[in-house]
Amino acid sequence: MSRLFGTDGVRGIANSELSSELAYKLGRAGAYVLTEGTHKPKIIVGMDTRISCDMLEAALVSGILSVGAEAICIGVIPTPAVAYLTRKYNADAGVVISASHNPVEFNGIKFFNSNGYKLSDEIEDKIQAIIENGMDEIQSPVGSQIGRKIVNDKAEEDYIKYIKNTIDGDLKGIKVALDCANGAASHVAVQAFRELGAEVVVINNTPDGLNINDNCGSTHPEELFAYVTRKKCNLGLAFDGDADRCLAVDEYGNLVDGDKMLAICAKDLKAKGKLSKETLVVTVMSNMGLFLALDREKINSVKTKVGDRYVLEEMVKEGYNLGGEQSGHIIFLDHNTTGDGLLTAVQLASIVKQSGKSLSELATIMKTLPQVLVNATVPNDKKNIYLEDQEIIRKIQEIEVALHGTGRVLIRPSGTEPLVRVMLEGENQIEIEEMANELAQMILDKV
Repeated sequence: MSRLFGTDGVRGIANSELSSELAYKLGRAGAYVLTEGTHKPKIIVGMDTRISCDMLEAALVSGILSVGAEAICIGVIPTPAVAYLTRKYNADAGVVISASHNPVEFNGIKFFNSNGYKLSDEIEDKIQAIIENGMDEIQSPVGSQIGRKIVNDKAEEDYIKYIKNTIDGDLKGIKVALDCANGAASHVAVQAFRELGAEVVVINNTPDGLNINDNCGSTHPEELFAYVTRKKCNLGLAFDGDADRCLAVDEYGNLVDGDKMLAICAKDLKAKGKLSKETLVVTVMSNMGLFLALDREKINSVKTKVGDRYVLEEMVKEGYNLGGEQSGHIIFLDHNTTGDGLLTAVQLASIVKQSGKSLSELATIMKTLPQVLVNATVPNDKKNIYLEDQEIIRKIQEIEVALHGTGRVLIRPSGTEPLVRVMLEGENQIEIEEMANELAQMILDKV
């Protein structure tokens, strides 16, 4: 069997790649691994609004109960709420059934440990190994030792209370438009902002099991652009299906992406003396404009591989408290252990109110540099040629010199396709397009 777990849990087309049988096995093996030696362990289970969630929840919970653990079912709720509530309720683990920003036919199962962190590769591999070995080592209790399913109807209220307590004051006087992607944020985000005193208008908050992420939310914020200006809002906020990411829209209907949001939040935390080591953690794919902005603000930056799990690993290892990705996965480690879209939304809205500035004005902290991406098709065994061929190495150095420190070259071999991705950033769109195509052609000519 190939590796079950990807970068964000187990994902696939529901009732096909991700079957009820597999969900049962994941519940059984996951509960066993994550609660070894624990007396009557309990596991939090949440989900998004996909039609397949009920089916997968029934199978997953059955697996959990079959090893004698309790399943605390909290219904439709954002992924980051599961991470937070696992800690708050002193649970042994948390599980969320969601495929995040993916289309409705997909679903996923993602585990959190007792501290609310995603599982390490080693733990995931252990769960997979137990499944592959037929789960022979797992005993099946009988009688009073079988687990119980418990429905907790206060989870959303507890999560909202936590979100509200992450800011000082309220959001009275702020008018905000929310795009809930017909997903897990559909009720909780609206409720949280209203309880904080904001005037709220909302779109895509009527999930029917089929419309999650359907031309809406953070992956398709176009509708929100026009809605913000039409409703004369101070800002708009778009979530994805499981609300672990958030993108913003300024009062003129312009996108404020994760890079700009990170710059705004980092500057605010630094001004308050709350930015740990005056450092922001981002990935190599963040726009060069962000790094130039951080330099002007005298904020340090640390780059990781692409993926919020790598950002989080660096934050935990070195004691940083703010990091994230251009996509809107932003981690405020003082508050939660994973990207939290609603937390990010409330933090940004609070900065708008407290600063007395518009979001468009705050976003001028960073100028997004033009970016060009060209794919070069190369055999898998030649993907590292850009690191080995001296002519290509010299060409990259020449381009970087020509960009005068206001641009960069980033080459990334694909992990799944026979491709090398050549990305250039710089101030002149035409210039970097010529450079990117010339470099990609040189790589092609060498293979």
